[in-house]
Amino acid sequence: IHSFCKKDDHNKENLFNSLNYDVAAKKRKKDLLNNKAKIQYFHQEKWIYVHKGSTKERHGYCTLGEAFNRLDFSSAILDSRRFNYVVRLLELIAKSQLTSLSGIAQKNYMNILEKVVQKVLEDQQNIRLIRELLQTLYTSLCTLVQRVGKSVLVGNINMWVHRMESILHWQQQLNNIQITRPPFKGTTFTDLPLCLQLNIMQRLSDGRDLVSLGQVAPDLQVLSEDRLLWKKLCQYHFTDRQIRKWLILSDKGQLDWKKMYFKLIRCYPRKEQYGDTLQLCRHCHILSWKGTDHPCTANNPETCSTSLSPQDFINLFRF
Repeated sequence: IHSFCKKDDHNKENLFNSLNYDVAAKKRKKDLLNNKAKIQYFHQEKWIYVHKGSTKERHGYCTLGEAFNRLDFSSAILDSRRFNYVVRLLELIAKSQLTSLSGIAQKNYMNILEKVVQKVLEDQQNIRLIRELLQTLYTSLCTLVQRVGKSVLVGNINMWVHRMESILHWQQQLNNIQITRPPFKGTTFTDLPLCLQLNIMQRLSDGRDLVSLGQVAPDLQVLSEDRLLWKKLCQYHFTDRQIRKWLILSDKGQLDWKKMYFKLIRCYPRKEQYGDTLQLCRHCHILSWKGTDHPCTANNPETCSTSLSPQDFINLFRF
């Protein structure tokens, strides 16, 4: 009996050690996955069903974080038609919705943001847009980190401090960008007739782009001050009632449309335009990117789709 008990104790000890080894191995694997920030959470389906009304399923499954995980934002930022849409959505989330994301969704958010920054550093385009996004996110995180202990952020405080340091590093990289002139010896923008130059400038929807373009050459400076150009810009973004409220006269007694534009953008939101947006199917209530296959039972699914602005997307999950 004595020898049997010894043997039994020996087996129990081996079993205990084996269990400890398995638990430790699983813990190391879990910690490795959690610490590797570049690992992204993927779903096979690139769409999400939006439940109607306030139900248990909606509160437990159909959340902003789940939608952010399931929709293919990593591929969307590589599409020039969707890039501005995703950046605007990231900015809106940074302003007020960051705490509503799950831990995995917050990790995906930072991964996508890093890819956006790397794309801008390589392409040298949309620099000002990403600077504003990073500044908005950093300001929000500064406020949230001060409220540690109130369940406002998911994860260790050191992880968020590291992420804030990454944001500062990205901002420094964007500030150090030196725009290089492409090695192109053909016809340039200034070689075009003035009417074509003015016609192209009318396609710009941001007044700051007009100001920057006017700083390139003296001739472009004259065109960028065209009153009709700034008038169309004001009429595109703002209503007649808003314009009449902020009439500004120049020294010559004429309406100063340029000053009025910059005054109006401080008072009212500008009109947003995107090449491609997220689509909500009115028939089956599935949210996806345009062109994404989803199990729709409608005879003509394309006629059932409704375009959503970034704010409309956020509002879908406010319940």
